[in-house]
Amino acid sequence: MTPLADRLIRRIGATGPVGIAEYMTECLFDPEHGYYATRDPLGARGDFITAPEVSQVFGECLGLALAQAWLDRGAPSPFALTELGPGRGTLMADMLRATRAVPGFRDAMQVHLIEASTPLKAVQAETLSGISATWHESLADLPDLPLFLVANEFFDALPIRQFLRDGDGWRERVVGVQNNALAFGLTEAAPVAALNDRVEETREGDLVELGLPAQSIATEIGRRIATSGGVALIIDYGTWGGTGDTLQAVQGHQKTGPLEAPGEADLTAHVDFAALAAAATGADTAPLTPQGVFLERLGITARAQTLARSLSGPALEAHIAAHRRLTHPDEMGSLFQALALHAPGTPTPPGVVA
Repeated sequence: MTPLADRLIRRIGATGPVGIAEYMTECLFDPEHGYYATRDPLGARGDFITAPEVSQVFGECLGLALAQAWLDRGAPSPFALTELGPGRGTLMADMLRATRAVPGFRDAMQVHLIEASTPLKAVQAETLSGISATWHESLADLPDLPLFLVANEFFDALPIRQFLRDGDGWRERVVGVQNNALAFGLTEAAPVAALNDRVEETREGDLVELGLPAQSIATEIGRRIATSGGVALIIDYGTWGGTGDTLQAVQGHQKTGPLEAPGEADLTAHVDFAALAAAATGADTAPLTPQGVFLERLGITARAQTLARSLSGPALEAHIAAHRRLTHPDEMGSLFQALALHAPGTPTPPGVVA
């Protein structure tokens, strides 16, 4: 039993079950035992590997896409080049390297990073050594500038609530205690105003997920793009709406039960891109595009072929495998999706279908 599991069991025993969102928040962000608050979870020594850690070409493609979007909007200066959940800083470093040759881009940009993890902030600062960057706890702390934003595998880690359809009401899935261990349970059925629009499209027994923190952030992104201009590129795994339980846990690069190791396993859920798009009022949404298609349109294969010319042996094999992992439909190419937000009346960002 983990230290956080012991504490949660005692707390739930005293005050009653907690919702999935509260459970995820405790597991991921508790200052003493939270997963993101106590470690660097990325890379071979962590529990998962994100696209920027797979290959540098991922970040290079995204950087050039944002730079082209910036040029398409008249190269505003200054502007806020922003990343939500920057991981180890690898994506931002690759984006900045790729955009060095874009005239005026580096002079006009202000780099802003939204990060809640103290250990990851330290890693990011080391990775981006020599770059003038500002860290924030919240998107609301950004200056009022044109926003050119990227969020890669950020929204999947935000807390969700889960509800089971019961008649015209909903039973919320909660975490309680059974036989001195954490266990899932359900509340009594009740109306949920935030799910009124889901009643007609669901059936008895369907489970739906509600990500209010994600929707709140999408609303802020949409507001800023509508008032100050800019573009947001959101890449994550998920679907356009849908039903079903997508809560999952990863520990040591292996899947485990969400209740098995609180504080010591990463917890995520699939992103509901339809909910993000609906919440980003004021911004237009380009059609959801599979990551593989998105990257191919941005020229990933041509860039990978250029890099391959200087490689041989195991290094070349690893490079080819990384390209496949990012783009192939059987790997990250279809599982991950790209959503682009932009101000009405402005060009569709590169890589997505208008």
